[in-house]
Amino acid sequence: MNYRKKTVVASVTGLTLEGMDIMFISFAMSLIIADFHINLATGGLISSVTNIGMLAGGMIFGILADKFGRVKVFTYSILLFAIGTALTGFAANIGEVCVFRFIAGLGAGGEYGIGMALVAEAWPKHKQGRASSYVSIGAQFGVIIAALLSAVILPAWGWRGLFFIGVLPVIFAYIVRRNLKESPEWLAAQKQQSAASKKEGKLIQLFNTPRTAFTTTALAIMATVQIAGYNGLMIWLPSMLQQSQGLSVSSSALWTISTSVGMIAGMLAFGQISDRLGIKASFAIFLSASASAVFLYSYASGSAGVLIGGAVVGFFSNGMFAGYGALISKYYPVEVRSTAINTIFNFGRALGGFSPILVGYILQHFHMGAAMLYLAVLYCVSFAAMISLNIGKSEDKQESKSVMSKAV
Repeated sequence: MNYRKKTVVASVTGLTLEGMDIMFISFAMSLIIADFHINLATGGLISSVTNIGMLAGGMIFGILADKFGRVKVFTYSILLFAIGTALTGFAANIGEVCVFRFIAGLGAGGEYGIGMALVAEAWPKHKQGRASSYVSIGAQFGVIIAALLSAVILPAWGWRGLFFIGVLPVIFAYIVRRNLKESPEWLAAQKQQSAASKKEGKLIQLFNTPRTAFTTTALAIMATVQIAGYNGLMIWLPSMLQQSQGLSVSSSALWTISTSVGMIAGMLAFGQISDRLGIKASFAIFLSASASAVFLYSYASGSAGVLIGGAVVGFFSNGMFAGYGALISKYYPVEVRSTAINTIFNFGRALGGFSPILVGYILQHFHMGAAMLYLAVLYCVSFAAMISLNIGKSEDKQESKSVMSKAV
């Protein structure tokens, strides 16, 4: 297996394990609430703590990966993620659950950006879109694996047994460390870096000029909308459909599967489109289609309309997830790339993770149409942020002239 394929396999597997772990909380939540006799709000705190851990881990491990190497720090982030997950199974109270989930979040937050940086540095520019899309579908694989494992483990060993599976990534980290070499682009950059640039803080480089700060902010807005839209759809739409369409729980589960299939197809399609039309044109198509699809979906009726419409919404709204690794990579040079991807996307995770609260408030006081209008407006905001970026159709000719390379 050549180096390019190895980076994709490692990154896909890492994101699969991360997606699996996050879904473990969803499947185990009711049992955790009953076991520790806590209310729903306290249970929701577990996910919030995990997201905060991801933001902190994204910044910490991103900086470390830019300084000490992608593969080395990638394996350390996986190990920490595995330890936090396994320790969750030993938690004696809700406080310990939150502490261990924060630890797991630290590792998970580091893993995403480092994996994306590895892929971006291994693949040629005209194929980075499809390579990024291959990595992104790992999260959906994780959802499927989590569902299968939960169905088997929860009835037999309870929620603690589910988290003991968290030791498995340790094996994966060992395999990666033995079989994946360091990024050649990162190694070359390390040799060329001056002593002065090595001393410069990595995180501050994302904001060290007005143009760079503007670019980082615009990308953070787009990442926040991506996560806010996904969480708002996946957490509340099954309940919305049960109320508005009278669907049963089993029917809403079928909707979830249909939407997930649409998401995977959308990610693969986005990668191919971005390599052919350019990243900006691809985001323009998918963002405008997402805004229209979620708004029109509030008028869907009948089983066929709900299932097909859900797949269409998933195709566009989450298909864009495949593009963020390639998009952010284009704006930052290798010496700060991992920091940028991790910080920007995990900021979106932390802030966008609060979207279900707002969607829940809208549903409580208004109706499904208002909630879908809110999601449509979010995608319009992301569209505005996207067109403010200085990448156009000539991007492939000017990839070396990133905002950051102009600034440093």
